[in-house]
Amino acid sequence: MNFEFSQEQNLLREQARGFLDENCPPSSVRKILEGTDSFDEVLWKRIAELGWLSTVIPQDHGGLGMSYYELSVIAEELGRALAPVPFSSSVYLATEALLLAGSTAQRQKWLPRLASGESIGTFALSEQAGRPTPSALKTSFDGNSITGTKIAVPDGDIADFAVVVARSEVGDGATVCLVELDDVATRRVDVIDPSRSHAELTLEGSQAELLGSEGTGWSLVNQLFDRAAVLFAWEQVGGCQAALDQAKDYALNRYAFGRPIGGFQAIKHKLANVYVKNTLARSNCYYGAWALAGSEAELPLAAATARVSATQAFYFASKENIQTHGGMGFTWEFDCQLYYRRAKLLSVGIGSEMWWQDRLVAAYEQSNRLASA
Repeated sequence: MNFEFSQEQNLLREQARGFLDENCPPSSVRKILEGTDSFDEVLWKRIAELGWLSTVIPQDHGGLGMSYYELSVIAEELGRALAPVPFSSSVYLATEALLLAGSTAQRQKWLPRLASGESIGTFALSEQAGRPTPSALKTSFDGNSITGTKIAVPDGDIADFAVVVARSEVGDGATVCLVELDDVATRRVDVIDPSRSHAELTLEGSQAELLGSEGTGWSLVNQLFDRAAVLFAWEQVGGCQAALDQAKDYALNRYAFGRPIGGFQAIKHKLANVYVKNTLARSNCYYGAWALAGSEAELPLAAATARVSATQAFYFASKENIQTHGGMGFTWEFDCQLYYRRAKLLSVGIGSEMWWQDRLVAAYEQSNRLASA
């Protein structure tokens, strides 16, 4: 079985990388990090013009109708560039939620806007620290309006609408709603990587409409997270490789005792360990992309595998990149911090590594039960 991308998909990668090298250098990421803007609006508009936002949206809703292989390629390159745009919130979460459970009217209204970049979407689940569960939900939905507070909502301060999870007294204990954020109070919150903004949403009888069916919300959350996990993992793999490249370039050009530090065994071993973890994560991401593109039965296992390995690899690569740079790597002036910040942020965006490890074990158990049946 060949998990490699096709020639056309690799050409897309080259084009995406060239575009981002030109339009999203580290200085652009640092500008958002150090400034007051929530995202790079100019870059977002250019990405929309390229059609990346509409990659998997059907053509009859203004999209390109392409596959998740192409979207995985784009996700990796956005991760490599640490692009400060709400791509993951709008594409991996809001768009996927509509594709999974949106009604005909909801899709007709929102998918063309998401495809063109006219609207930004997000996903709101967490209400407190700790693992999200249906029993922990306090947000209520009465059929027309929704009340509650959602914390650390990605891009919640700039989104036009949110897919919000509320409690339910029937079914699996949760219901998913679609809420326009025009009149919703938002408060930007501090996170380790300000180049991906987060906000607290205060819903006080805000108008909402059901997404999917009453009492099936937690099942939808699980499906959505499995799909998003693969795409987040590709972003993480892109960040892994960029951190390794930065560390390697520094090791080859930084001299100590008359020779490049890359010639010392300690640095060789350090970078070799990063390469091994990166390669394993990439292999698992190929499996994830394959499952996402057409093997729904294997998606829970593939998604958890890709998510866990990519989370571990990106954190390790970002940490070892700083160590390779030595004392200077810890300073504000160096860009090593950008990868470390993004690695930590992505590691908890749709559940912690430990949470996904539990999902991985559960997926293996389910796979073994089906194999023995």
